[in-house]
Amino acid sequence: MSATQQQTMGSAAIQREFWAPKARDWAALQEHTAKPVYEAILGTLRLAPGMRLLDVGCGAGLFCAMAWQSGLQITGLDATQALLDIAQERVPQGEFRIGDLEVLPYDDQQFDTVTGLNAFQYAANPLRALSEARRVVRKGAPVVVQIWGREEDCQAAAYIKALGSVQPPPAPGTPGPFALSQDGALEALVKEAGLTPLQMHDIACPFVYSDLTTALQALLAAGPAIKAIRAAGEGHVRAVVTEALAPFKTPADGYRLENTFRYIIATT
Repeated sequence: MSATQQQTMGSAAIQREFWAPKARDWAALQEHTAKPVYEAILGTLRLAPGMRLLDVGCGAGLFCAMAWQSGLQITGLDATQALLDIAQERVPQGEFRIGDLEVLPYDDQQFDTVTGLNAFQYAANPLRALSEARRVVRKGAPVVVQIWGREEDCQAAAYIKALGSVQPPPAPGTPGPFALSQDGALEALVKEAGLTPLQMHDIACPFVYSDLTTALQALLAAGPAIKAIRAAGEGHVRAVVTEALAPFKTPADGYRLENTFRYIIATT
Protein backbone atom coordinates (compact mmCIF):
# COMPACT_ATOMS: atom_id res chain seq x y z
CA MET A 1 0.00 0.00 0.00
CA SER A 2 1.38 3.41 -0.93
CA ALA A 3 1.74 6.31 1.51
CA THR A 4 -0.97 8.16 -0.41
CA GLN A 5 -3.39 5.26 0.00
CA GLN A 6 -2.57 4.97 3.69
CA GLN A 7 -3.17 8.69 4.17
CA THR A 8 -6.55 8.48 2.46
CA MET A 9 -7.57 5.63 4.77
CA GLY A 10 -6.18 7.10 7.98
CA SER A 11 -7.13 9.67 10.58
CA ALA A 12 -7.08 12.71 8.32
CA ALA A 13 -9.80 11.40 6.04
CA ILE A 14 -12.03 10.78 9.07
CA GLN A 15 -11.41 14.00 10.99
CA ARG A 16 -10.81 16.82 8.53
CA GLU A 17 -14.38 17.55 7.45
CA PHE A 18 -15.72 18.01 10.97
CA TRP A 19 -13.24 20.61 12.26
CA ALA A 20 -13.39 23.21 9.50
CA PRO A 21 -16.90 24.73 9.80
CA LYS A 22 -16.39 26.46 13.17
CA ALA A 23 -12.60 26.55 13.42
CA ARG A 24 -12.55 30.21 14.46
CA ASP A 25 -15.05 29.63 17.27
CA TRP A 26 -12.98 26.68 18.47
CA ALA A 27 -9.78 28.72 18.53
CA ALA A 28 -11.36 31.73 20.23
CA LEU A 29 -13.59 30.05 22.82
CA GLN A 30 -12.59 26.45 23.54
CA GLU A 31 -8.96 25.72 22.73
CA HIS A 32 -7.64 27.73 25.70
CA THR A 33 -9.26 25.31 28.17
CA ALA A 34 -6.24 23.03 27.63
CA LYS A 35 -3.74 25.76 28.49
CA PRO A 36 -2.93 24.40 32.00
CA VAL A 37 -1.79 21.06 30.59
CA TYR A 38 0.17 22.80 27.80
CA GLU A 39 2.00 24.87 30.40
CA ALA A 40 2.73 21.75 32.42
CA ILE A 41 4.11 19.90 29.40
CA LEU A 42 6.44 22.73 28.43
CA GLY A 43 7.57 23.07 32.02
CA THR A 44 8.36 19.37 32.25
CA LEU A 45 10.19 19.19 28.91
CA ARG A 46 12.38 22.27 29.50
CA LEU A 47 13.57 22.27 25.89
CA ALA A 48 16.41 24.59 24.93
CA PRO A 49 15.72 27.48 22.54
CA GLY A 50 16.28 26.52 18.93
CA MET A 51 15.23 22.89 19.33
CA ARG A 52 12.81 21.50 16.74
CA LEU A 53 9.34 20.51 17.93
CA LEU A 54 6.74 18.67 15.87
CA ASP A 55 3.16 18.86 17.11
CA VAL A 56 0.97 16.27 15.36
CA GLY A 57 -2.74 17.06 15.35
CA CYS A 58 -1.75 20.64 16.15
CA GLY A 59 -5.21 22.09 15.53
CA ALA A 60 -5.35 25.88 15.69
CA GLY A 61 -1.85 26.01 17.14
CA LEU A 62 -2.23 27.32 20.69
CA PHE A 63 0.39 24.90 22.02
CA CYS A 64 2.61 25.66 19.04
CA ALA A 65 2.38 29.37 19.83
CA MET A 66 3.30 28.78 23.46
CA ALA A 67 6.27 26.61 22.45
CA TRP A 68 7.37 29.18 19.88
CA GLN A 69 7.32 31.89 22.54
CA SER A 70 9.73 29.65 24.48
CA GLY A 71 12.18 29.85 21.57
CA LEU A 72 11.50 26.52 19.86
CA GLN A 73 11.38 25.92 16.10
CA ILE A 74 7.84 24.81 15.31
CA THR A 75 6.45 22.31 12.84
CA GLY A 76 2.76 21.44 12.99
CA LEU A 77 0.63 18.89 11.19
CA ASP A 78 -3.14 18.60 11.12
CA ALA A 79 -5.93 17.22 8.96
CA THR A 80 -7.88 20.49 8.64
CA GLN A 81 -6.68 23.46 6.62
CA ALA A 82 -8.94 25.94 8.43
CA LEU A 83 -7.21 25.12 11.72
CA LEU A 84 -3.77 25.24 10.14
CA ASP A 85 -4.50 28.72 8.79
CA ILE A 86 -5.08 29.92 12.35
CA ALA A 87 -1.93 28.15 13.56
CA GLN A 88 0.10 29.88 10.86
CA GLU A 89 -1.29 33.26 11.91
CA ARG A 90 -0.26 32.56 15.49
CA VAL A 91 3.21 31.27 14.57
CA PRO A 92 4.24 33.09 11.36
CA GLN A 93 7.67 31.46 11.39
CA GLY A 94 6.30 27.94 11.89
CA GLU A 95 5.98 25.27 9.22
CA PHE A 96 2.45 23.90 9.01
CA ARG A 97 1.04 21.34 6.63
CA ILE A 98 -1.90 18.99 6.12
CA GLY A 99 -1.15 15.38 6.85
CA ASP A 100 -2.06 12.21 8.69
CA LEU A 101 -0.85 11.06 12.09
CA GLU A 102 -0.30 7.59 10.70
CA VAL A 103 1.81 8.58 7.67
CA LEU A 104 4.03 11.47 8.79
CA PRO A 105 5.67 13.27 5.83
CA TYR A 106 9.03 13.75 7.57
CA ASP A 107 12.44 12.07 7.52
CA ASP A 108 13.62 9.76 10.28
CA GLN A 109 15.00 11.36 13.47
CA GLN A 110 14.23 14.89 12.27
CA PHE A 111 12.88 16.44 15.49
CA ASP A 112 14.06 17.07 19.04
CA THR A 113 10.61 16.26 20.41
CA VAL A 114 7.21 15.19 19.10
CA THR A 115 3.95 16.02 20.82
CA GLY A 116 0.47 14.69 20.16
CA LEU A 117 -2.01 16.57 22.32
CA ASN A 118 -5.51 15.13 22.43
CA ALA A 119 -4.69 13.52 19.11
CA PHE A 120 -3.40 9.93 19.21
CA GLN A 121 -6.57 8.46 20.75
CA TYR A 122 -8.55 9.64 17.70
CA ALA A 123 -6.23 8.00 15.17
CA ALA A 124 -7.74 5.22 13.10
CA ASN A 125 -4.66 3.22 14.18
CA PRO A 126 -3.13 4.75 17.35
CA LEU A 127 -0.25 2.28 17.39
CA ARG A 128 0.78 3.18 13.86
CA ALA A 129 0.49 6.88 14.66
CA LEU A 130 2.67 6.59 17.77
CA SER A 131 5.18 4.45 15.89
CA GLU A 132 5.44 7.23 13.30
CA ALA A 133 6.15 9.73 16.08
CA ARG A 134 8.93 7.47 17.33
CA ARG A 135 10.36 7.25 13.81
CA VAL A 136 10.69 11.00 13.26
CA VAL A 137 12.10 11.96 16.68
CA ARG A 138 15.84 11.72 17.30
CA LYS A 139 17.20 8.90 19.43
CA GLY A 140 16.74 9.50 23.14
CA ALA A 141 14.40 12.46 22.63
CA PRO A 142 10.96 12.80 24.23
CA VAL A 143 7.60 11.93 22.73
CA VAL A 144 4.62 13.44 24.58
CA VAL A 145 1.10 12.03 24.44
CA GLN A 146 -1.72 14.03 26.04
CA ILE A 147 -5.20 12.55 26.42
CA TRP A 148 -8.32 12.97 28.53
CA GLY A 149 -8.03 11.72 32.08
CA ARG A 150 -10.27 8.97 33.38
CA GLU A 151 -13.88 9.38 32.32
CA GLU A 152 -15.04 9.57 35.93
CA ASP A 153 -12.70 12.55 36.45
CA CYS A 154 -14.10 14.51 33.50
CA GLN A 155 -17.45 16.25 33.84
CA ALA A 156 -17.27 17.00 30.12
CA ALA A 157 -18.13 13.33 29.66
CA ALA A 158 -21.76 14.41 30.10
CA TYR A 159 -21.45 16.67 27.05
CA ILE A 160 -19.71 13.92 25.06
CA LYS A 161 -22.46 11.43 25.94
CA ALA A 162 -25.08 13.97 24.87
CA LEU A 163 -23.48 14.22 21.44
CA GLY A 164 -23.35 10.44 21.18
CA SER A 165 -27.03 10.10 22.07
CA VAL A 166 -28.16 11.81 18.85
CA GLN A 167 -26.02 9.73 16.48
CA PRO A 168 -25.99 6.10 15.33
CA PRO A 169 -23.71 3.88 17.44
CA PRO A 170 -20.10 3.95 16.23
CA ALA A 171 -18.68 0.92 14.49
CA PRO A 172 -16.95 -1.57 16.81
CA GLY A 173 -13.37 -0.53 17.43
CA THR A 174 -13.95 3.13 16.58
CA PRO A 175 -11.58 5.26 18.71
CA GLY A 176 -13.12 7.75 21.12
CA PRO A 177 -12.09 10.45 23.57
CA PHE A 178 -11.49 8.05 26.48
CA ALA A 179 -9.99 5.22 24.40
CA LEU A 180 -6.64 5.46 26.19
CA SER A 181 -7.79 6.84 29.54
CA GLN A 182 -8.27 3.58 31.43
CA ASP A 183 -5.44 3.01 33.90
CA GLY A 184 -2.55 1.26 32.18
CA ALA A 185 -3.84 1.67 28.61
CA LEU A 186 -1.62 4.59 27.63
CA GLU A 187 1.52 3.04 29.11
CA ALA A 188 0.80 -0.22 27.27
CA LEU A 189 0.38 1.54 23.92
CA VAL A 190 3.57 3.55 24.42
CA LYS A 191 5.53 0.38 25.13
CA GLU A 192 3.99 -1.44 22.18
CA ALA A 193 5.15 1.41 19.92
CA GLY A 194 8.73 0.84 21.06
CA LEU A 195 8.93 3.76 23.50
CA THR A 196 9.91 3.78 27.17
CA PRO A 197 7.52 5.63 29.53
CA LEU A 198 9.34 8.05 31.82
CA GLN A 199 6.67 9.96 33.71
CA MET A 200 2.94 10.64 33.67
CA HIS A 201 0.92 13.49 35.14
CA ASP A 202 -2.74 14.47 35.55
CA ILE A 203 -3.58 18.16 35.26
CA ALA A 204 -6.85 19.92 36.10
CA CYS A 205 -8.33 21.69 33.07
CA PRO A 206 -11.79 23.07 33.91
CA PHE A 207 -14.12 24.28 31.16
CA VAL A 208 -15.43 27.66 32.32
CA TYR A 209 -18.00 29.76 30.44
CA SER A 210 -19.60 33.06 31.39
CA ASP A 211 -23.07 32.09 30.13
CA LEU A 212 -24.99 29.47 28.15
CA THR A 213 -24.56 31.27 24.83
CA THR A 214 -20.78 31.20 25.16
CA ALA A 215 -20.77 27.58 26.36
CA LEU A 216 -22.79 26.42 23.37
CA GLN A 217 -20.77 28.44 20.89
CA ALA A 218 -17.57 26.91 22.27
CA LEU A 219 -18.70 23.32 22.69
CA LEU A 220 -20.58 23.10 19.40
CA ALA A 221 -17.46 24.19 17.51
CA ALA A 222 -15.70 20.88 18.15
CA GLY A 223 -15.50 18.25 15.44
CA PRO A 224 -17.66 15.68 17.28
CA ALA A 225 -20.35 18.35 17.73
CA ILE A 226 -20.32 19.17 14.03
CA LYS A 227 -20.72 15.47 13.31
CA ALA A 228 -23.70 15.32 15.67
CA ILE A 229 -25.25 18.43 14.11
CA ARG A 230 -25.04 16.86 10.65
CA ALA A 231 -26.75 13.75 11.97
CA ALA A 232 -29.51 15.33 14.05
CA GLY A 233 -29.74 19.05 13.24
CA GLU A 234 -28.31 21.97 15.18
CA GLY A 235 -31.50 22.73 17.10
CA HIS A 236 -31.73 19.23 18.53
CA VAL A 237 -28.03 19.11 19.40
CA ARG A 238 -28.22 22.49 21.14
CA ALA A 239 -31.15 21.20 23.20
CA VAL A 240 -29.47 17.98 24.35
CA VAL A 241 -26.20 19.74 25.15
CA THR A 242 -28.05 22.45 27.09
CA GLU A 243 -29.71 19.72 29.15
CA ALA A 244 -26.36 17.99 29.75
CA LEU A 245 -24.80 21.26 30.95
CA ALA A 246 -27.58 22.03 33.45
CA PRO A 247 -25.92 20.32 36.46
CA PHE A 248 -22.82 22.45 35.98
CA LYS A 249 -24.49 25.86 36.10
CA THR A 250 -22.93 28.25 38.61
CA PRO A 251 -24.73 30.71 40.92
CA ALA A 252 -23.63 33.50 38.54
CA ASP A 253 -25.42 31.78 35.62
CA GLY A 254 -22.15 30.64 34.09
CA TYR A 255 -20.99 27.05 33.66
CA ARG A 256 -18.00 25.16 35.05
CA LEU A 257 -17.07 21.58 34.19
CA GLU A 258 -14.17 20.05 36.12
CA ASN A 259 -11.90 17.88 33.98
CA THR A 260 -8.54 16.16 34.17
CA PHE A 261 -6.14 15.85 31.26
CA ARG A 262 -3.33 13.31 31.37
CA TYR A 263 0.03 13.36 29.66
CA ILE A 264 2.87 10.90 29.43
CA ILE A 265 6.47 11.58 28.47
CA ALA A 266 8.28 8.70 26.82
CA THR A 267 11.54 8.29 25.00
CA THR A 268 13.02 6.18 22.23
